Amino acid sequence: MSTPFPFTAVVGQDDLRLALLLNAVSPAVGGVLVRGEKGTAKSTAVRALSALLPEVAVVPGCRFSCDPGSPDPGCPDGPHEAGDGTGRPARMVELPVGASEDRLVGALDIERALAEGVKAFEPGLLADAHRGILYVDEVNLLHDHLVDLLLDAAAMGASYVEREGVSVRHAARFLLVGTMNPEEGELRPQLLDRFGLTVEVAASREPDQRVEVVRRRLAYDDDPAGFAARWAGEEAAVRARIVAARALLPSVRLGDGALRQIAATCAAFEVDGMRADIVMARTATALAAWAGRTEVLAEDVRQAALLALPHRRRRNPFDAPGLDEDKLDETLEEFGGTGDGTDDDPDPDPDPGPDGPGGGGRPPQDGPDEGSPAGDVPAQGEPAENGKAPAGQGPEQSPVRAAEPFRTKTLSVPGIGEGAAGRRSRARTEHGRTTGSRRPRGSLTKLHLAATVQAAAPHQRARGRSGPGLVVRRDDLRQATREGREGNLVLFVVDASGSMAARQRMGAVKGAVLSLLLDAYQRRDKVGLVTFRGSAAEVALPPTSSVDAAAARLESLPTGGRTPLAAGLLKAHEVLRVERLRDPARRALVVVVTDGRATGGAEPVARAGRAAGLLAAGQVASVVVDCESGPVRLGLAGRLAGELGGAAVTLDELRADSIAGLVRDVQGTSTSRRAA
Repeated sequence: MSTPFPFTAVVGQDDLRLALLLNAVSPAVGGVLVRGEKGTAKSTAVRALSALLPEVAVVPGCRFSCDPGSPDPGCPDGPHEAGDGTGRPARMVELPVGASEDRLVGALDIERALAEGVKAFEPGLLADAHRGILYVDEVNLLHDHLVDLLLDAAAMGASYVEREGVSVRHAARFLLVGTMNPEEGELRPQLLDRFGLTVEVAASREPDQRVEVVRRRLAYDDDPAGFAARWAGEEAAVRARIVAARALLPSVRLGDGALRQIAATCAAFEVDGMRADIVMARTATALAAWAGRTEVLAEDVRQAALLALPHRRRRNPFDAPGLDEDKLDETLEEFGGTGDGTDDDPDPDPDPGPDGPGGGGRPPQDGPDEGSPAGDVPAQGEPAENGKAPAGQGPEQSPVRAAEPFRTKTLSVPGIGEGAAGRRSRARTEHGRTTGSRRPRGSLTKLHLAATVQAAAPHQRARGRSGPGLVVRRDDLRQATREGREGNLVLFVVDASGSMAARQRMGAVKGAVLSLLLDAYQRRDKVGLVTFRGSAAEVALPPTSSVDAAAARLESLPTGGRTPLAAGLLKAHEVLRVERLRDPARRALVVVVTDGRATGGAEPVARAGRAAGLLAAGQVASVVVDCESGPVRLGLAGRLAGELGGAAVTLDELRADSIAGLVRDVQGTSTSRRAA
């Protein structure tokens, strides 16, 4: 077994270490979501935590880790008699992003259940994680059906396995810890709210601290056991402090004043529901116990807010998490000073405990620092740097703010695919409505009961059936085939030329694309962004699951110059070609946002037509969002849609409440093209 990197040897990352330690003190806090860029010790710190957790007493031989003091009466390995158990280290179970449903919840032998009436159950990862840690790296990439199972288990504290009327239940209470890189996409709001705390991590910009990180990592890689031995004293001290804090926790007093501050803070920041209030109360109590106190102070409430509220304030995927700390301090001051365990003057820079891991950290706030590259984008109404545009692009206008997003009509890819689970286009999936049956390839996951009985029935006499039970063999089993929805690659090809540069018009265009991006987030799509203007096209954002990254690129998109429509379509064709090699099962939908004009170079209109024909020949589903405005319309966007074999829709028609036949038009046009 490999030696884990010591928890106390992690350099910096005070907020991350504090959040993990608070959950070790009080598992009722509800877990941690760690957001941050790659290479910031997220996984290292989480994996190191398990070595600090106290031992767990379990019933000997129980595969479901029942507590010997109060065993689960419904345990599949039970019933157990209450009594002394055996101790074992707390487990940290990792859930792979690509795990199957059976791997997560467990597998039930359907053949034995039907033929013998025996519940032969093989526990899954939820059983292994009971009374321990369930860790999901890249949790934002977890498939929807696994997210649903996690939500059910987290809500009920139990896992249910249902297979055609055969049911198994076992306890599943675990500390949920997830890590994610926001650049790869956001997390579903329902699962996001299930994490008690969240922290933002980033690599230090201090050279001395970075040097120390490299020094410790190299020392660990050279001799893991020797490196761990050098930190054994610090590890033992933190382990003892966790045990002491756990023992003190029941004695910590959460006064009415602190409760009032918690409620006022949650109300001031308009968080949904009451879970935030409860999590803040538990976190503040754990902070006091970690500091060795029996009273919850205002500084505990403040630190609890910084850990428990940022991810609960998001209203859409384009909102950056974070809190206005000035507003937080004002709220705490306004509702403090009652004499019930709160301070009259909240410390603006709290230190929740004595020196050691997790002392005094505050989650960093999103947004560029002064002088960062993100701060170099000209604000609305400001001229571009030096007032100049790139050669060949003509006058360039500063970025225009997007109009308010709206709910869009559903755009989908025709036919039936087999891509990743999502919510856009029809697909053969493991989840959805049953459409038929087939012989299972590999292990049986979804039994088609009627088809199985139909296959077994003609052979009952030959098999010597004498009782009421059905004699079922492996060859009789039938897998249900199901139809659900898949996520697609939605590739936006946006015209940013001078013909689109009227500020009011471009604001409406950006608002429409932003609306489509929000729709893509809700439907679990990947998105990409190609823009064209001046003399060329560029991939502003390669295909990604991060729609907020696409929204950021769109917001800073400048306009001006000629309209190289052919270049934009050819660039889209190249992006799709590469992406098809990476993810051949994911089908694409190209959304071209333009007024249809083509200028620049020799025969720009003819070249655009040939480029459109190239996409059409590849059977790529497409929609043209017609941005032409004014009393005189040339119909160029409609002509382009015909060349692409797709549909054209105006900005007004894109709204969900405008027309009823948009999806039918998109699919019908594509179907007609294939038939031709």
